This record gives sequence, C-alpha cells and structure tokens, in this order.
Amino acid sequence: MTEKKQFLEAGRIVNTHGVRGEVKIQPWADSPEFLKDFGTLYIDGAPVKVRSARVHKGCVIASLEDIDDVNGAMRLKGKLVSIDRRDAKLPEGGYFIQDIIGARVVDENGAEVGTLAEVLNLPGSDVYVVRGEREILIPAVPQFILSRDIDAGVITVRMMEGL
Repeated sequence: MTEKKQFLEAGRIVNTHGVRGEVKIQPWADSPEFLKDFGTLYIDGAPVKVRSARVHKGCVIASLEDIDDVNGAMRLKGKLVSIDRRDAKLPEGGYFIQDIIGARVVDENGAEVGTLAEVLNLPGSDVYVVRGEREILIPAVPQFILSRDIDAGVITVRMMEGL
C-alpha cells in the first residue's frame, strides 16, 4: 500500500445558493453531515475557512470566508473540495475509501484474488471491483468481506460460487 494522502477529495461545488455567496457542495461521503462539520475546506490546495454549513437536500450549503456575493461563489462552481484527514473524526472502525483502493484482496485461505481497483456506491451496498486474473464484483457486506486491514493493505473475502 502507498502512504495515506493527507488531503482527500470530499466533494464538488456544483452551484451557488442564494445571493450572499453561499455554495452548494455535492459531498462524496457516506452522508452530507460528515462534510458539514469541517471548519476548513481546501479548494485548489488552499485552505478556506467555513463560516457556516448546513445540509439541504443531500448537499451541503456552505458560507465560505471571503466569499460574500453570488459572483464570488460562481467563480468556485465546478471546483473540487478537499479535507485534511487530520480534521476528520471517523467512527470506530471507519475508514476512507481512498485508503483501501489498491489493497490486496485474498480469500479466507490466503489465496490471492486480486487488487481492489474501485468501489461502486450502489443503492443496496457498496460493491468492490477486484482486478486479478479476471475482474470480480464483490458486495461489500459482512457475508463476503471478512476483514479489512487498512494498515497492511489487505482485504480478506469469502468467495462464493459464481464470483
């Protein structure tokens, strides 16, 4: 596994909101509540203080320091928003998807299955795209994902016929 990135992409500014310079952020997290609690976001690598943030229809509406009108907010439209992992408060056992991409995937007997290439966020559950001799899709649910050792970069899975 490679070293964990300090700054993680966490969403995109998709629009302005109102006339006072608020921006609408589409979060890339389990829930928008996670993103709204950050006091500093990073846009183009630069720290930007968050004056206030609230959740609205699955997005985060944020008022950012030095953005006081719709014209200022419009200049940010389309920009990626990052967070500093040191500011994140993950729940017990929580992890960033970024930290498991590239992990070795092995079966319960230790046999190599492949490498985690992508995580699809689907309505029923996340699905791991594992590339090895062939591409395998594995639902990220307890009956298939036996363990995730984030530090070692190894995910142990239970294979079933058809996978």
